[in-house]
Amino acid sequence: MPFDLTDKLVIGISSRALFDLETENAIYEQQGVERYRQWQLEHEDAPLGFGTAGPLVKALLGLNALSPGRQLVEVVLMSRNSPDTGLRVFNSIEHHGLPITRAAFSGGKPIASYLHAFKVDLFLSRSEEDVQAGINAGIAAARLYAPPANPCHAQDQIRIAFDGDAVLFSHESEAIYKAQGLAAFEAHERAHRLEAMQEGPFARLLKLLAALQKQFPAERCPVRIAIVTARSSPAHARVVHTLRNWDVSVDEAFFLGGVSKHEVLAAFGAHIFFDDQTVHLDTAAPLVASGHVPWRQNTP
Repeated sequence: MPFDLTDKLVIGISSRALFDLETENAIYEQQGVERYRQWQLEHEDAPLGFGTAGPLVKALLGLNALSPGRQLVEVVLMSRNSPDTGLRVFNSIEHHGLPITRAAFSGGKPIASYLHAFKVDLFLSRSEEDVQAGINAGIAAARLYAPPANPCHAQDQIRIAFDGDAVLFSHESEAIYKAQGLAAFEAHERAHRLEAMQEGPFARLLKLLAALQKQFPAERCPVRIAIVTARSSPAHARVVHTLRNWDVSVDEAFFLGGVSKHEVLAAFGAHIFFDDQTVHLDTAAPLVASGHVPWRQNTP
């Protein structure tokens, strides 16, 4: 019987985002593919520890147990490994008790062309090339930083934090700020405060997460969503009106006006934070799992 992915939140994840493969990646880059293959075969039965997205993936898959009779989340391993070298990854999946059964092993070729085939809603990878290709293909994708040294994620809920402009919303307003400065940005946002912003690369994911939240009683919802943005008054009003237009309610919002984001993210207990600016991610990544969202590139 065919398995339908269209009614689920589908996470595509690379093996290096799911597990700690930094030693193996260094061997690949410094000694070549054959030595990497040999290493993986020699350590095939040695379980890998979690990588940056491991705790998030485990928590998301746990939502299925909270919704008997309906699968809410599907995770697909999407790796540039060959099936041969990828066996260690599946052995590690089994070791950690993760219900991941579907995979794409591309044998060194770019993986992004398979994202639509697996109906992927969010793609997480350590590869800048694959993430950029995913964004260019219209899929929410983020390049993960290294795992946080001092993780602060909450234990009672899955908590996901998003930047606003160029992540949830289009980069139009941010482009005005970068080109013309703060005063022009605030004037533009005040003039258009009642107009919804165009969708950014993660808008659809936000809507899917909001729909997933509605599967649970509000007082016991296992997923909590926050917007953590450098916007402040009066530019905050357009965010509120945009979310109303999308019929989306977020649980928390922080309009920081230039205040550093990392302490707020740690206090929120984010399992993951998505931003387009490395200046914010560099300080957040030691505390919370963080993903860089590149701007979409025009492709021929």
